[in-house]
Amino acid sequence: MAARDAFIDTSVLYAVVDKRDAYHASARDTVGALLGSGRLLVTSDYVVAETINLANARGGTLVALRILDLLERSAGIRVEWIGPLRFDQTKAFFRKHADHPYSFTDCSSFVVMRELRLTDALTTDRHFRQAGFQLLVGAA
Repeated sequence: MAARDAFIDTSVLYAVVDKRDAYHASARDTVGALLGSGRLLVTSDYVVAETINLANARGGTLVALRILDLLERSAGIRVEWIGPLRFDQTKAFFRKHADHPYSFTDCSSFVVMRELRLTDALTTDRHFRQAGFQLLVGAA
């Protein structure tokens, strides 16, 4: 991983494809600029599943399909898989930080980010900042 690669979370991945989202313009512009500059954006299979479920609930299947299309057509976005080792690390992180309102998906993202030494997160989720990461899109 290059030091300037970044993790893309559900909030921004969704906002990129849904024009009605409050962060759409910011997310679209930031993601476009980062991909245009050659930075790799990393996400996880958990984030993809969470984003598609969100899209189905908010915008329907067509919005969910736009997310899949974005992931499939962009060589600059890579999906990391949460296998058995990362799953165990996520459980341990979740238990260790039970005093924080982190979702299990967020914990899995933190595990991936730490493993790959990523410090920048494309997200509006303030939990990433609380976990020590730099947000590249404003937090809600």
